[in-house]
Amino acid sequence: MLSSAVAGFSLALTLIVAIGAQNAFVLRQGLRREHVLPVVLTCAASDAALITAGIAGLGALVGSSPALLAVIRWGGAAFLLCYGALAARRALRPGALVPTERPPATLRATVLACLAFTYLNPHVYLDTVLLLGGIAQQHPHRWAFGVGAALASVAWFTALGVGAHRLAPLLARPAAWRVLDGAIAVLMALLAAALLLA
Repeated sequence: MLSSAVAGFSLALTLIVAIGAQNAFVLRQGLRREHVLPVVLTCAASDAALITAGIAGLGALVGSSPALLAVIRWGGAAFLLCYGALAARRALRPGALVPTERPPATLRATVLACLAFTYLNPHVYLDTVLLLGGIAQQHPHRWAFGVGAALASVAWFTALGVGAHRLAPLLARPAAWRVLDGAIAVLMALLAAALLLA
């Protein structure tokens, strides 16, 4: 049972550590020190729900529907391209880069944005529902695997959200934000292209 939990933790951690739209959003919130706890809780609870759905069989159902996979692929690519365009715009406009320049967003708006970055991101479904759900089925204790995967999500988002303030001195200059947002824009475009070419 413990080995299944450790396997779930390890695999989930390797999947969620890669910087994507959701991680970039959590990082920005952590750097701004704005509604960090609700964002971390929303991301972790969403991952736990999606992992549970994947282990319960949703992954197999989605994987067997080519039409649904196509909707996820095209809709996800559109979402990633839009987010990448916003990041590119921030990178080209230095005045908009420093996170303290705009007024704080409301808690409601922040949580809604977090939910959008979670549930409109196709990689969340591919990683948590299809991949983790499918691999969990191969373990003798699939629910222990799921608990381990969910704990990895909690650990990662907590570290990212709470630890982001340590990067604040590095990102205190507009040039650093320009590099970060430029890298995010390129990464989102590459992820969208990978989805469309898959």
